[in-house]
Amino acid sequence: MNLYYFYLMNTPLAERIRPQSLEDYIGQEHIVGKNGFLHAGISQGVIPSLIFWGPPGTGKTTLAQIIAQESKRPFFSLSAIKSGVKDVRDVIDLAKKEAGLFTVKNPILFIDEIHRFSKSQQDSLLGAVEKGWVTLIGATTENPSFEVIPALLSRCQVYVLNSFSKKNLEDLIKVALVKDEMLKNKKIKLKETDALLHLSGGDARKLLNIFELVVTTEQEPIVITNQMVLDKVQSNLSRYDKTGEQHYDIISAFIKSMRGSDPNAAVYWLARMLTGGEDVKFIARRMVILAAEDIGNANPNALILANATFDAVSSIGYPESRIILSQCAVYLATSPKSNASYMAIEEAMALVQKTGDLPVPLHLRNAPTKLMKELNYGQNYQYAHQFEGNFINQEFLPTEISGTALYLPGQNAKEKSLRDFLAVRWKEKYGY
Repeated sequence: MNLYYFYLMNTPLAERIRPQSLEDYIGQEHIVGKNGFLHAGISQGVIPSLIFWGPPGTGKTTLAQIIAQESKRPFFSLSAIKSGVKDVRDVIDLAKKEAGLFTVKNPILFIDEIHRFSKSQQDSLLGAVEKGWVTLIGATTENPSFEVIPALLSRCQVYVLNSFSKKNLEDLIKVALVKDEMLKNKKIKLKETDALLHLSGGDARKLLNIFELVVTTEQEPIVITNQMVLDKVQSNLSRYDKTGEQHYDIISAFIKSMRGSDPNAAVYWLARMLTGGEDVKFIARRMVILAAEDIGNANPNALILANATFDAVSSIGYPESRIILSQCAVYLATSPKSNASYMAIEEAMALVQKTGDLPVPLHLRNAPTKLMKELNYGQNYQYAHQFEGNFINQEFLPTEISGTALYLPGQNAKEKSLRDFLAVRWKEKYGY
């Protein structure tokens, strides 16, 4: 067995077919497609410091490597899990030396899972980023607004990477079959792909890992069917892995159990995550989101408790935080549910996309100058507190969408009172 074949056998499929150029990169068209935000910058080599935010397996690391290669810059990489402040400083010192050899393009410093860096570790990056010694590219699966310090976040542009579409995933399988040295000569027929795509959850790395597992444990000719994939994978993906695989499957089950008002299932999935070593702040953050998305004004106290839970587990840590998380999970699961506020903002966002930047009605505009007053800014605005019940019927939406009802109260005791409140004041919108 030659060394090259040995290398192929011991290198995962996802690594073997990792794209080396933007032309071969699949997905994230909104960022790197011909009309994407970064396409022109990458082709011209003008790259600001960036943070890529998205689920696992969406091409964050690959995109960072391609940016470095296509812009012909030195590339340095750190993992936030394994690196400390000293490692950061050592890499920055090395990058500064490299930068001395490259008078135009500074080196790229890629930090995987940057959300796991402590404040002091993130602080150690500030000077290098601000002075241009390095161009920072961070990758995170967590909301950078929560996990990246404001000083560093303000120096970076944040780009959201989406889970791969069905077409993206199918294209990846085709690439693997055609280009991979280990697979292209095998007799493989893709009869069905639904199970592969479903199990991947939009994660390209997970898809390729499953695909490789299936094709390397079957005798040729290999005919891939949904049942075959499910049989092969069932015994291999049972362990909770907080860095990938079941990470999003378990949190999804946890959220759906609380949304479905089942406290027993909620604490079970919570226990699965805790015994698997999941970050307690990650769990608490998802409960804050659920409190607003799935409970909302049916029980406004849910958001208060969820936010207090996040603050508490952030300061207390594990194992005591398991008790706080359990209390909150049970409370959320047994709370009345409403997604009316969530649906309202979704409808509003869709309306903005459809109608564009409609002008603010004159009577709602601010008029701090004489000229603005002469242009009728603020004219005919009626101050609600001067009227009975602190209310006067006037239009607050642009003329083109006047009368639109975006918030529709849910069918629960609390929102019924909100529905009655609105119906009295806005009969044309809520006069049910």
